[in-house]
Amino acid sequence: MTVSQDTLDEIALSRSEYEAIIGRLGRQPNPLELGLFGALWSEHCGYKHTKALLRTLPSSSDRLLVALGAENAGVIDLGDGLAVAMKIESHNHPSAVEPFEGAATGVGGIIRDIFAMGARPIALLNSLRFGQPDDARTRYLLNGVIGGISSYGNCLGIPNVGGEIFFSDTYKGNPLVNAMCVGLIEDGKMASASAKEPGDLLILVGADTGRDGIHGASGLASRSFEEQAEMRSAVQVGNPFLEKVLIEACIESLDLPGVVGLQDCGAAGITSAAIEMAERSGMGLKLLIDDVPRREEGMTPYEVMLSESQERMLLAVTSSMEGPVFDLFEKWDLDATVIGEFEMGGNVRIYDQGEEVSSTPVITLTDAPEYKFTSTKPGWLTKLQNTDLSTTPMPSESPEELVLKMLAAPNIASRFSIYRQYDYHVQTNTVVEPGGDAAVLRLKGSKRGIAVSTDCNGRICYLDPQVGTVIAVAEACRNLSVTGAEPVALTDGLNFGNPETPDVQFQLTESIAGMSRAADAFGIPIVSGNASMYNQSMDVDIFPTPIIGSLGLLEDVEKHSTVGFKSKGDAIVLLGTDSTWDDIEGIAGSEYLELIHGKVEGQPTIDLDLEIRTQAVCREAVAAGLVASGHDVSDGGVAVAIAESAIIGGLGAVIDESSGDRWDAALFGETQSRILLSASSDDVGAIEALATASNVPMKIIGTVGGDSLTFGHSISVSLTDADDAWKNGFTLATSD
Repeated sequence: MTVSQDTLDEIALSRSEYEAIIGRLGRQPNPLELGLFGALWSEHCGYKHTKALLRTLPSSSDRLLVALGAENAGVIDLGDGLAVAMKIESHNHPSAVEPFEGAATGVGGIIRDIFAMGARPIALLNSLRFGQPDDARTRYLLNGVIGGISSYGNCLGIPNVGGEIFFSDTYKGNPLVNAMCVGLIEDGKMASASAKEPGDLLILVGADTGRDGIHGASGLASRSFEEQAEMRSAVQVGNPFLEKVLIEACIESLDLPGVVGLQDCGAAGITSAAIEMAERSGMGLKLLIDDVPRREEGMTPYEVMLSESQERMLLAVTSSMEGPVFDLFEKWDLDATVIGEFEMGGNVRIYDQGEEVSSTPVITLTDAPEYKFTSTKPGWLTKLQNTDLSTTPMPSESPEELVLKMLAAPNIASRFSIYRQYDYHVQTNTVVEPGGDAAVLRLKGSKRGIAVSTDCNGRICYLDPQVGTVIAVAEACRNLSVTGAEPVALTDGLNFGNPETPDVQFQLTESIAGMSRAADAFGIPIVSGNASMYNQSMDVDIFPTPIIGSLGLLEDVEKHSTVGFKSKGDAIVLLGTDSTWDDIEGIAGSEYLELIHGKVEGQPTIDLDLEIRTQAVCREAVAAGLVASGHDVSDGGVAVAIAESAIIGGLGAVIDESSGDRWDAALFGETQSRILLSASSDDVGAIEALATASNVPMKIIGTVGGDSLTFGHSISVSLTDADDAWKNGFTLATSD
């Protein structure tokens, strides 16, 4: 019997994929099996359009303890018996449908990926994208997403220490909600999502199973926004208080001799978790679906297998050693139920009420199709890149007015009204709070610390996906370097439009090539990640947005730098350039160009060798105690960087050199590889010596002090006015 197109559309399988399933099985799949294939062959689980590209990412390092994609998260060895698990994941489509629950369960899911590695979660970050804040729906989505993130993280007692929010029309119909989590593994107690030998038991722990989240992976994450229609039932509902208990119980269970594996029930629920566990183990699996505890009556095997009910984990436990496991979870007042057994052979055999309802080869289920494509640069992109930026008209505003307007822009203004909703001091590890370039956390019991950050500019990636992704990696690492931390690992959240279209195929190919190029150049691995496709609305794709999460190591956490100016009379230094001001080419893809002129055009560029040398000099200077403050020059250019350091430090700045005729480009151009430092006059010479030794240009551009921002002889902005614009701009822009 031929399956209808409506049925295939519901589970996001194509007709050709359905025919391939028949070919592999040698028969037609039954409805349950079709649901399994729909989930595991979905874009979200199967990575059909990205697998071939992702294999090209650099993922080798002496510090790397887990191969890329082999487990739930990447793990980096920090030495001294400490390791860090890290990963970023998206929950874009659920958040577009139900912003609070979509964002909350996105946080819950990434946390489970981390403690599934045996790591205690110690920090959360988020990277968010929305349409312009003057739109009522955007404000609804923003408030819902922030509410979901803060509620879940605060209830668990995990600090939310950083991230970013970016507004652009491209995300109006399809917001991006990416959550990153970092966890600490002590004494080599890393877990694996696999069984050890035939006869090992599969135990489901945590929440009972309901009908929420069915088709979450295939229905929401593998189709465009319009196709999702009314799919609120596909959005999971979270319970952070239950997850808190689950974290403690699961981490404690890893000390029991019988527990050999731990796996998160995330996308596609038991289907993905159990079958992928069997694949990693190289074994078959017998599943007793009727033993799964349920909170709703009359659930079918299809519904049980595909439910994405939250706060559930799977344990692989040695047979006859399950007793202490049951006792432990009973102590934590959590359900623990044997629902299967690993066995010889290569099939997943599913039983309901004693009857075998499915027997399917594991490899057939997990080996999703792999689509390879050749990419061609679209003509419209060449036209945008070749724009003559010198023809950009001068702004109608005065320089002083424009400085204030830029500081108040939603993409630049302080996010304090957002991150004050997060508890970022819980666990008492936070050394540098949200609001800087990167958060800094102490590692208790050690003098060392870590820095974490996320970064990506979708505008720049749109104008050149490869160069833009190189810049995303460079900026993510620069955010760490200005604190003094050495970048040691990256995780990626790939957010793209419809991968079946030539434009997106070009963007994907170029972006991953850029990520590989940059990671290779920095000598740091991509340790984990996530790919989210079909981010589009009204057949318009979002800007390619490959978000980079970065992790850096501080050998002495006390030797770190922060953004704000510290002392009157300190010299202000630009590292990475011998010019105070930017030139006209620096406005390519800039915040200034879009905010003031409504244009996204030009050719972004970066000198990667200079970038790496500049960051290394900055880290050396911080470690040597020569730096009073450090700040990445990025969105808004050098004028905004100076203003932010002044506002945060409560001290003005006097810049010696005037900005010239194209003062707009000079002030707000976003040429890469520039770091703004302040240092005492006694230490500037030592910084200059470090720069000279590494062939890194630098320039002393001014002095800290006063109650204004003075740029040359003709531009002066009151520090009070700048402070008001920057601190209140975001709230004003996002208020009804």
